[in-house]
Amino acid sequence: MYNQSHGSMLSFNLNDGFCEAILRGYQLGLLTRADYQNLTQCEKLDDMKLHLQQTSYKDFLANEPSPLYSTTIAEKCTSVMVDQFQYLRCNAVPPLSKFLDYITYGYMIDNVVLLITGTIRESNPSELKSKCHPLGLFESLLEITESIQISTTVSELYNEVLVDTPLGPYILGCLSEEDLDEMHVEIIRNTLYKAYIEDFYRYCTETLGGATAEVMRRILQFEADRRCINITLNSFGTELTPDDRAALYPPIGLLYNRGIEMLHHSEREEDVKQAVSYIPQYKKLFEDAEYGEDKSLEDAFFEYEVKLNIESFEIQFGYGCFYSYFKLKEQEIRNILWIAECILQGQKSQIDRYIPIKN
Repeated sequence: MYNQSHGSMLSFNLNDGFCEAILRGYQLGLLTRADYQNLTQCEKLDDMKLHLQQTSYKDFLANEPSPLYSTTIAEKCTSVMVDQFQYLRCNAVPPLSKFLDYITYGYMIDNVVLLITGTIRESNPSELKSKCHPLGLFESLLEITESIQISTTVSELYNEVLVDTPLGPYILGCLSEEDLDEMHVEIIRNTLYKAYIEDFYRYCTETLGGATAEVMRRILQFEADRRCINITLNSFGTELTPDDRAALYPPIGLLYNRGIEMLHHSEREEDVKQAVSYIPQYKKLFEDAEYGEDKSLEDAFFEYEVKLNIESFEIQFGYGCFYSYFKLKEQEIRNILWIAECILQGQKSQIDRYIPIKN
């Protein structure tokens, strides 16, 4: 068993030093507050294009004709992120290569759910393919749409398409013989994410250990708790019973198990606030969302996630910073899309509601 807590400083630079150096170079290229301020001053998307050309994005929009669309900017930003990931993955050796593969599993889950939902709604398969995240593509992904047309249960879909994919172990033994309708699709998403987060957590803390475990333990515990909170809040007013949602809670966060038990019995938002109030950082997140001007709980979660991911770069000889960089890049893309949408829709009064990543 590989464990980074033993001899990590002796072997880390030899095996992973090149990839970490590249990654930290990417991290230096994240947009600064000054970059965002320049973007918010733009009057049209072509002005954004000019400003972004002066950042690490360079000429990524060079071949895009005017007028630009916000979705085009977001897609091209995502392509930059994907190229960076693929370069690191091509140069990585085990166990870093496996750690990077784990990062893609979350995107795979989202793509599978997107295709199932879209097929149920009879969306165009080629249109669905274009909406899939590039980091979550796998060979048999598009067979899902064909399989759903002849399958009626999750079990059939699993046996036809998903058994040989990286998501196969998460699906096996986790899902029941439910019909493929939209409510059950959301249960599928949350069940898969629960299994994925638990597996990733075990891999980081038990197999890798060391600095990776130190960083990823904090990040994945927060991710588990955030999912527990959101599942509970989103279940109010639906057919999902307290026992149904409790089965979807990942049991690895700071809320486990006192807070989880309270969430299980929550019936309104005030109950959820009370359930998490004994965790100081979560209590503050709810307070920030309640008393902060134009700030939602989702915004507060994103801000806290950014904080955790920035802190991971302070620790060396571990892989946590690889995970954190791509989460920060995701937030950067959300920021750029938000600014672009505000410009496009003439909502300049809302344009500063992005979440900065670095000074």
